[in-house]
Amino acid sequence: MSFTPPSRSPSGPRRRSLLASAAGAGAALLTGCSASDSSSETTKEAASAADRARARAARDSEGLAARYEAVLAAHPALASRLTPLRAEVVRHAKAFGGGKRASATPSASASSSPAASSPAASASAPAASVPAREEDALAELASAERALADRRTKALEEVPGELARLLASVAAAGAVHVYLLTEGGK
Repeated sequence: MSFTPPSRSPSGPRRRSLLASAAGAGAALLTGCSASDSSSETTKEAASAADRARARAARDSEGLAARYEAVLAAHPALASRLTPLRAEVVRHAKAFGGGKRASATPSASASSSPAASSPAASASAPAASVPAREEDALAELASAERALADRRTKALEEVPGELARLLASVAAAGAVHVYLLTEGGK
């Protein structure tokens, strides 16, 4: 019994023709999706919602930086403990596209009067509302960090991928700040 090798050209469509037809179908689908008015409106709405969420996150970080400034102004002895945390919060605000008000140096705000501090500090946490005891001031900062981390975690479902990753990362950093504010001095 003799064995005959298969012919060099298999029957049926060739790989190149399959790839070409798949690419053509994919392009037709993409063209159809981008041409529809409803999907472009949905994309614009999603982008707008993401922009609002990013701006809100920047404002929240700026407000938190202002709280740190107020506590630093009222309790300069906490500077070595709070300055690195405040610097991280300022970086968070910048990552969200903000940081204009939160970028003041803590030494400048600590040496200035509470009335001369940044607008965010006077609106979010005036120096008069900073607790007199250092422990209470730290607890208030930890509470603010915890509340903000919780809000950001809840917002993850409503924002697109890259912003969700950034929010998750900043929320995790906020949770670490809570730990450092409550347990870090022990």
